[in-house]
Amino acid sequence: MPARADAKVAIVIPAYQAARTVADVVAGARAIAPVYLVDDGSTDGTGDVGRGTGATVLRHDTNRGKGAALATGIAAALAAGADVVVTMDADGQHPPAEILRLLAPIAEGRAELVLGARERTGAMPFGRRITNWISARLATRIAGQGVRDAQTGFRAFTRALAERVRPAGDRYDYETAFLLAACDEGFRVQSVAVPTIYAGATSHFRPWADTWRVVRVFARYARRIVIGAA
Repeated sequence: MPARADAKVAIVIPAYQAARTVADVVAGARAIAPVYLVDDGSTDGTGDVGRGTGATVLRHDTNRGKGAALATGIAAALAAGADVVVTMDADGQHPPAEILRLLAPIAEGRAELVLGARERTGAMPFGRRITNWISARLATRIAGQGVRDAQTGFRAFTRALAERVRPAGDRYDYETAFLLAACDEGFRVQSVAVPTIYAGATSHFRPWADTWRVVRVFARYARRIVIGAA
């Protein structure tokens, strides 16, 4: 891969209360491709920080959820002509240096969706390791193809996939719904190993409410979980 991705790649970063970390994330991402930062109703100046580092900032006046922010950013990237979209978090968990590795399977024609798969090491909180393992096993069963990290928000996907897959869900359930719908539509998924980084990151995931939302997404594919993909 070249040192800088093709200009038709766009990077979408949903952000909420991320003023402390977003500058470094945007700066690293902008070295590779244009960045669309979606400030999801932050009150700490996240959008101003992002704008100061050269991102195109899109703002929700109120906090609508990560899924809504992703949908806004993806729509803007497609409207600007992006052929490939990368999504990543604003909290520093996803190193921008790994973006080119995510793009490689798409550039080589081997996948339409690439997941930045984290290893379930001690760097990942124990509870997250359990839910990550369970969700990956369920997603693999539903998809009929290997899914190493169903919960990762560090992804790259083609324009064709983004135009076809437009899931419901405004919060963390959006990412699960996006992945399972892409598999259901027959898009090829590959995984690329990325570092597992949690130190210093502030999660806005609500353990009970958001876990229940994700469980409901998996429940839509209960038949496949039982009998496997066709």
